Amino acid sequence: MSFWNRRRPWGSALAAHADGTPHLKRSLSWPHLVALGVGGIVGTGIYTLTGEAAALAGPAAMLSFVIAGIVCACAALAYAEMSTMIPVAGSAYTYTYTVIGEGWAWIVGWSLILEYTLVCSVVAVGWGGYASGLIHQAGLPVPELLLTAPANGGLIDLPAVLIALAVAGMLTLGTRESARVNLVLVIVKIVALAGFVALCLPAFDAAHFTPFMPQGFAAHEVDGVKVGVIAAASIIFFAFYGFDTISTASEETQNPGRDLTIGIVGSMLLCTLIYMAVAASAIGARPVAEFARSGEPLAHILRSLGHPRAAVAIGAAAVIALPTVIMAFMYGQSRVFFAMARDGLLPRRLAAVHATRGTPVAVTLLTGVIAATLAGFVPLARIVALANAGTLCAFIATAAAMMLLRVREPLRARRFRVPLWWLVGAVAIAGCLYLFASLPRETIRFFFIWNALGLALYLAYARRRSALA
Repeated sequence: MSFWNRRRPWGSALAAHADGTPHLKRSLSWPHLVALGVGGIVGTGIYTLTGEAAALAGPAAMLSFVIAGIVCACAALAYAEMSTMIPVAGSAYTYTYTVIGEGWAWIVGWSLILEYTLVCSVVAVGWGGYASGLIHQAGLPVPELLLTAPANGGLIDLPAVLIALAVAGMLTLGTRESARVNLVLVIVKIVALAGFVALCLPAFDAAHFTPFMPQGFAAHEVDGVKVGVIAAASIIFFAFYGFDTISTASEETQNPGRDLTIGIVGSMLLCTLIYMAVAASAIGARPVAEFARSGEPLAHILRSLGHPRAAVAIGAAAVIALPTVIMAFMYGQSRVFFAMARDGLLPRRLAAVHATRGTPVAVTLLTGVIAATLAGFVPLARIVALANAGTLCAFIATAAAMMLLRVREPLRARRFRVPLWWLVGAVAIAGCLYLFASLPRETIRFFFIWNALGLALYLAYARRRSALA
């Protein structure tokens, strides 16, 4: 059998630890999973994308959020069905390995590593920028060389390195303990955004929504920039991903059949409502043209409404809670590493699990070191969009696995069933392919180069060391 089609036996996927192989401790319930999803989805994007979307679509940016949410919701439903059927670590990698084949699973896993690593590193750099600003304001005697990456004339971005290592250290202490910290920080974020909505409501003016669709519906170029509702949706889409990190927690969920469905679908619905409420409040409070080009639209709106202290407080809440994004994606990456190592596609010693904490300490620390190194030394600006390509690859694979399994084994028990699965799967795949094709050409080229390198590694190392070899 070709390595492309070599599939892991279904029984081994459902009972990954039955033969004594490493397994993770089940300690999470649905509130932890919803918080993990919201922590990964709601990041700095909500503070900036509202303005960007409004600049491209006008008040119809509200509709852009709905369209992006529909595509992501279709992918989320596919994840919910697959994660409850195969409740073990690995997310899209594991579903592809079980349903499609090992070679394809390697590509998906390799793409997930790319996605999670880049997101962790980029968010760490963003947090480091805020931290450096606070250090300057406090007048602390920290050399500028230690606050700036080499690409920008410094020696190391030390704050970015420290936050990445701190999050990795937190994750090694225990999954449930990390989830509790994440839950508290997510609540801080939600309270801050709720405060923004409450302060904007008294100034709400429905006239700001007219004309509703000044740039039209379809994407088209104006002065070299794609505008329209669909153009805004293609940008907003990437503010939604992060829910897929929940599926990497399948093996650590106490009641997978119930909790994973609530976690994935619940976090998507909650984040869609949050995004739409914030966008509606922003547009209703001030004319779109006033804040659309601002780098900090929410703070700009609050200052214009006479709430400068609230603007500072909401910005501070974003900084405080930003590590939840790093935590969600670093958690996801370490679990994908763990699953691939347990399957023999990576060195098996990386799958070692701590005897009492039930966490993969070695692979989590490795994840932290990689993210910290990239954040501290490597210029990420040109390759950050690669995270989007990796995400789309995983979404397509999960939807395809769900549809193939429905055709191949329609009678297999399913704790959660995607309604109108043929339509939901098709929308998820078509939407993701369209968005992938809309990525910058350089991003698409880098993505294929990354997977060519990964395929070479697979053929030279992993193919012969696989548990199925």
